[in-house]
Amino acid sequence: MTATIALGSVTATRVLEYEGTTRLPEAMFPGLAEGTWQAHESRLPPDSWDRESGLLRTCVQTWVLRSGGATILVDTGAGDGKDRPGTPAFHQLRTGFLDRLAAAGVAPEEVDFVVNTHLHADHVGWNTRLDNGEWRPTFPNATYLLPRADYDFWDPAGPHRPKLARANENVFADSVAPVVHSGQARLWEDSYDIDGDLRLEPAPGHTPGSCVLTVRSGADRALFVGDLLHHPLQIAEPSLSSCFCEDPAQAAATRHRLLGRAADDRALVFPAHVGAAPAAEIVRDGSKFTVTRWRSDT
Repeated sequence: MTATIALGSVTATRVLEYEGTTRLPEAMFPGLAEGTWQAHESRLPPDSWDRESGLLRTCVQTWVLRSGGATILVDTGAGDGKDRPGTPAFHQLRTGFLDRLAAAGVAPEEVDFVVNTHLHADHVGWNTRLDNGEWRPTFPNATYLLPRADYDFWDPAGPHRPKLARANENVFADSVAPVVHSGQARLWEDSYDIDGDLRLEPAPGHTPGSCVLTVRSGADRALFVGDLLHHPLQIAEPSLSSCFCEDPAQAAATRHRLLGRAADDRALVFPAHVGAAPAAEIVRDGSKFTVTRWRSDT
């Protein structure tokens, strides 16, 4: 359930909420050309797809970062008891996530920052929990860092009409607005430095406000890329954007740019939905990229 990776003076601990199968490759990636999956299949991590059904495997997880004495959560999963009629996999869950977070040594009161890499249902769910019939912040002492571009995009009172509105029905009301109304949210733009080692930077395309968390600590570099990568296949084929992307072309351009930066900086790449070996070391392979090692240090 957990794995811890050291990044200079920063530690990153994985806390799993959910795992299972999702779509067929051609459904997840509408631009998938015939033969592309087969060309890469043997080099993909064995836990990234189900050989019997052909379905891709996925997970929902939170990364707990400890940096400079602070505790930072990167994404908060799907949440319990959330009404998700458009996404049955996340509807009215009971996952025991807070017990797993406690097993990783984190009580809700001890969290200093919550980072939402974007505002999809499976990245903001534990922002809140039900308390006497009201959705209230799960982490009462935390500053919630939300990208303003996504806040404006998903605000139902605004002018935008997201492609995935049905899949994210109720999310703004039960998992975003309550932390803003509590006064605990900070809507950031351009970039945001959490401390001297951790920075949030825009990575638009999947959603307008999608972002990455960069780590620069000692000689170590890392990128927590959220849904810039839904599956390891996108490292080998970075032009592939998922069916969940609001702007697939922009998402592909952002992916190329940031994977190139990770390869050049020797930065460890942490996708949001990759399972047992959750972090990748990558190198350039022409205009694409190759994983040289998957890491799951403890």
